[in-house]
Amino acid sequence: MKRKTNFRRILLLVVVAWCVTALIPGKNLNMAFANDLPDIQKAGVLRHLGVPYANFVTGSGDGLDVELIKLFAEHLGVKYEYVKTDWGSVITDLTGKQIRVANGEVTVIGNAPIKGDIIANGMTIIPWRQQVVDFSLPTFPTQVWLISKANSPLMPIKPTGDTKNDISLVKELLRGTSTMGKQKTCLDPDLYRLSDYTQKITLFEGALNELAPAILQGRAESTILDVPDALVALEKWPGQLKVIGPVSAKQEMGVGFAKTSPLLRKAFNEFFAKIKADGTYYRLVKKYYIDVFNYYPEFFSSQQISQ
Repeated sequence: MKRKTNFRRILLLVVVAWCVTALIPGKNLNMAFANDLPDIQKAGVLRHLGVPYANFVTGSGDGLDVELIKLFAEHLGVKYEYVKTDWGSVITDLTGKQIRVANGEVTVIGNAPIKGDIIANGMTIIPWRQQVVDFSLPTFPTQVWLISKANSPLMPIKPTGDTKNDISLVKELLRGTSTMGKQKTCLDPDLYRLSDYTQKITLFEGALNELAPAILQGRAESTILDVPDALVALEKWPGQLKVIGPVSAKQEMGVGFAKTSPLLRKAFNEFFAKIKADGTYYRLVKKYYIDVFNYYPEFFSSQQISQ
């Protein structure tokens, strides 16, 4: 009877210790559910975390990044599974870490279930994200542009050939006007110090895909969009929108991996280099973003162009 009582006490202490550990921010209790390459191969499935955005993830079962990750899953010999998420949750769903971002710094404030193995939805590589996510080789060129309605008094700048000068010209045009962006994304106005210039900033509460139509509805005089979404918007609403100019230097997008997944990231980079070299990736980009070659030909110049 005494031995049985001692066993119960030990069991209780183990349970209490586990519960206390679970309450400590920063402790990653998902380590038992690690999502590196051997785990994925053993499970036989690659879980693609995706936010419906531009032509990367259309929400209709296709998109540039959807096709890219399907090819990667096939390359690994595992099944593909799409896991829908949103911009506020996608990093948590990958890493199992709840985070708070303030002034470009990331703080881990808790834990959450890991829901996927890889992020691919046109995610821009920016410093605060690199604190919690490892990125692949750059997969797509981008930049943040200021966009307005076609009949807006804001007029497109005349490019000077110097991006810094062009950005300064665009920001000066914002004085006395209102603009719009979205926090905790690459379209956060604070990343580009737009509050130093514009009279009013509206922080959009909807999806990134809805910023362009919000401008058409008069929610603000302008908005910032990254290049892929701007290209989609210009095609979707021809003659109704115009590009004023850049508010950022050129940037790059990539596929995101948990910092506990170095082997998966290495496997993807090798796969990506292969499909760039044989022209497969060029054909995918051409399918979803044919105009991007006119704006950033240098990004794709090293790829074999197979028509």
